[in-house]
Amino acid sequence: MTELTADEARRIQLHAQGLLGAQVRREGVAGVLRRLGAVQLDTISVLARSHELVPYARLGAVGRRAVEDAYWNTSAGTGVAFEYWAHAACVLPMEEWPLLEFRRREFRRRGRRWHEVPQEACRVVLKRLRADGPLTMRELGGARAGADWWDWSEQKVAVEWLLDIGEVVCVRRSGWRRVYDLPERVVPGPLLEKTPTDAECLAHLVARAGRALGVATRADLADYYRLKGEQVDAVIEASGLVPVRVAGWRQRAWADPRALQAPPRGRHVTTLLSPFDSLVWDRARTLRVFGFEHRLEAYVPKAKRVHGYYTMPLLAGGRLIGRVDPAREAGVLVARRAFLEPWATATPARTRQAVAALSTALWRAAQWVGCGDVRVEAMDPPELTAAVEQALRGGPQN
Repeated sequence: MTELTADEARRIQLHAQGLLGAQVRREGVAGVLRRLGAVQLDTISVLARSHELVPYARLGAVGRRAVEDAYWNTSAGTGVAFEYWAHAACVLPMEEWPLLEFRRREFRRRGRRWHEVPQEACRVVLKRLRADGPLTMRELGGARAGADWWDWSEQKVAVEWLLDIGEVVCVRRSGWRRVYDLPERVVPGPLLEKTPTDAECLAHLVARAGRALGVATRADLADYYRLKGEQVDAVIEASGLVPVRVAGWRQRAWADPRALQAPPRGRHVTTLLSPFDSLVWDRARTLRVFGFEHRLEAYVPKAKRVHGYYTMPLLAGGRLIGRVDPAREAGVLVARRAFLEPWATATPARTRQAVAALSTALWRAAQWVGCGDVRVEAMDPPELTAAVEQALRGGPQN
């Protein structure tokens, strides 16, 4: 059995996630999506929405319009991506359409969402889509402004149920509204014709998770596409992943064999990460691999927040060295709070590197979102305030 140090496992995971080495930069946004297998969507937008921040972290200042086009381009008549339930609501490469059939079958067996499904409304929705082409919920006539999930209209329940079971598909969003269409119009025929068994779906998804992470525990593999541990157990041998032992990890681990062929090399990315980035979306994995406690506090009452509303981890040198709670004000990127981890400022040399990385990440993000200046309102540790301000005055460092 291959034995890995914790440092080797961390570097393998960074490389698999496209945050170490130059190859992913040559692959573009579509390549990032294929590499990760799933990019999580979220409604919160501070610097940008999460599905835009994910390719930005790997590619640099890629245009936001280019990101949307790469995900949702349907000019050829068929989509290159679709939205469905994976780790959460995610953008997924179109080639993964057949792999989610096990989940669509499970919805069909269950026969309901949180609500009873209104069958007549389902028939009406399908009839409208056949006649009128792709439509948003507003165009389908069932939108309720500000409605909570338990107060959905019949049309909304119907179309979301049809999405769950695969009779409707979302291949783009417009103004953050899902645009619904029929699979036969946007999913390539050969993919629609595939009907893999549940076991085949699960084996492929576990393999995809293994490739996206490089090295992972059973819980890591399950979490990536929200599978059950026993589902991973049932297909782990068929997935092609190989068992490895990682120093310091109490759990058994598996690796993508290709990730073990040569030590990952290349330049580390310095960037702010979306809180929903697949590198950190699993809190337990983030703590085990990076020694970094990551928590989204957007839904925590303001008075109880420790790090801020939309805290973005700071990645530099292959480690998570701090975090920033950003905002934008009149053309200025504002770090309402910026934190550097104690170990990252334990020596003068580390402190200089960490301060430089923070300045670099803030300026790069500012330039990407069109801000001409950067300001830090609160620094932790506070004694680094002057050093950070001085570094920021130096402007963007490429």
